[in-house]
Amino acid sequence: MADDRLRVVPQLIVGLGNPGEKYCQTRHNVGFMVIDALSKRWQVPMSVNKKFQGEFGEGRFHARQPIQLLKPLTYMNDSGRSIRAVIDWFKGSPQTVLVVYDDMDLPLGKLRLRLQGSAGGHNGMKSAIAHLGGQDFPRLRLGIGQPVSALTEKAAIPHVLGRFSAGEQTYLSEIIQLAVEAIEFSLQQGVEKSMSLYNPRSVALN
Repeated sequence: MADDRLRVVPQLIVGLGNPGEKYCQTRHNVGFMVIDALSKRWQVPMSVNKKFQGEFGEGRFHARQPIQLLKPLTYMNDSGRSIRAVIDWFKGSPQTVLVVYDDMDLPLGKLRLRLQGSAGGHNGMKSAIAHLGGQDFPRLRLGIGQPVSALTEKAAIPHVLGRFSAGEQTYLSEIIQLAVEAIEFSLQQGVEKSMSLYNPRSVALN
């Protein structure tokens, strides 16, 4: 029983990204892509919620477990404001928030699920940490790889804001599916068990 009480099970799943056609399908928007996949899979309708400054939807996982989906529409650097609005409205805690976002430090095809941690230079996570009052909330990082040129800020910006190449697009649906499976396992068994099972996994790129 003690283990059940201590399990970290997400309720609000947040995908980070930038709104608008300009940023659609860019590497920086893989968090949005995961939320779109979850919305479709779980049949949770999403709509713009001005109060939450984002696209928001509520539903149930396996017809019983309440879940919420959020895509902040505040632009990446201010994502935390939207997350905080949902938390305050539903009187939730940061520990029940799972934030999904891109990570250049991970190769394409890899994911990393963690219970807590720093922003690692990601501006959306910096905002989330600031508005949630600390780093103690789970997150799922999806690798987008590094730019071919030297890893400088000048090279990083067009890389993260660029669209996946034709070759990368081939694997994108598998990568999103792996993230969906990791999230669903987190809802069933808790984040820690999902970490053990899914962190070693990856999508094989030919």
